[in-house]
Amino acid sequence: MRVDLFDFDLPEARIALRPVSPRDASRLLVVRPGAPLADRGVRDLPACLAPGDVLVFNDTRVIPARLTGIRHRAGGSGQRCEAMLHLREAPDRWRAFARPAKRLAPGDRVRFGPAGEGAGETCALTGLDATVEAKGEGGEITLRFDLAGPVLDEAIAALGALPLPPYIAGKRATDAQDATDYQTIYAREPGAVAAPTAGLHFSDNLLAAIDNAGIGRAHVTLHVGAGTFLPVKADDTDAHRMHAEIGTIDVATAERLNGVRARGGRVVAVGTTALRLLESAAGSDGTIRPFAGATEIFITPGYRFRAVDALVTNFHLPRSTLFMLVSAFSGLDTMRAAYAHAIAQGYRFYSYGDASLLFPDRAG
Repeated sequence: MRVDLFDFDLPEARIALRPVSPRDASRLLVVRPGAPLADRGVRDLPACLAPGDVLVFNDTRVIPARLTGIRHRAGGSGQRCEAMLHLREAPDRWRAFARPAKRLAPGDRVRFGPAGEGAGETCALTGLDATVEAKGEGGEITLRFDLAGPVLDEAIAALGALPLPPYIAGKRATDAQDATDYQTIYAREPGAVAAPTAGLHFSDNLLAAIDNAGIGRAHVTLHVGAGTFLPVKADDTDAHRMHAEIGTIDVATAERLNGVRARGGRVVAVGTTALRLLESAAGSDGTIRPFAGATEIFITPGYRFRAVDALVTNFHLPRSTLFMLVSAFSGLDTMRAAYAHAIAQGYRFYSYGDASLLFPDRAG
């Protein structure tokens, strides 16, 4: 499909640079294809669902994946660079997006240190060394660190910075409040470099209300990569390559979700990450199977959904893979109308913005 079909005009004022407080005070646009749009609040979510439904949350935890360092090359001076980790390949190896990528080549050594002023002075004492093993397209590199496993994790946690989305980081600096705001309250499996942002709306009070309404909760894990922020540069969706992300669904969770649907309940994905993982794990008959590994699933209109009956998600970028996904779920015309309504009514967009509850286009 032509990528320009997924374009729309979004005023800068609609981009949220901070979340609302408390978390569950966000607005919620309910989208049912063929029915009028409904302006609600996130706290109304239990009333929008039914007893016996189950919400599926992505419990990945964001790590401080933005590393600042100095490239060292024999016979040359050091050059400052940045690496955004996005996919772990081994205990000592990560894929990353480098900036500026032209400064790095296979064989280069990089010493990473604390981000910010003075980093170059302190790296000698508190640095993390790595070798550039390979260089790919679009600024992607493979880094082999001198440390591995939990020790490497501790070093990244100590030296890295929280990777706020570029449409926020380009407008203000990351601060201590983001360490709390850009993490779901149920995050428990470290490994993401971007938050599953639909989950940022859920508070302890909202989770209690969901439980009291007889709506179930389940957890899966998909470690969101920085590729989620990459623009679609191709003119046609067939030419776009998704970056792999690692996910897991255990046996008990798969069996439970299949049981919910067998009893007439609905599987409601909280976020596009949970949806992509569930669809990756589902067979052609709709049965959700245990899953452990990488997924590069790219969902565009025409895709037949097999595992997910409703979706809670934020408002996404024009021409993005995520707007393509929601258009596949509820219909392109429906979503274009929903986004036009959201813009006109002052909804807040992107990671720190408001939410929507989408139901599928059964006619699509």
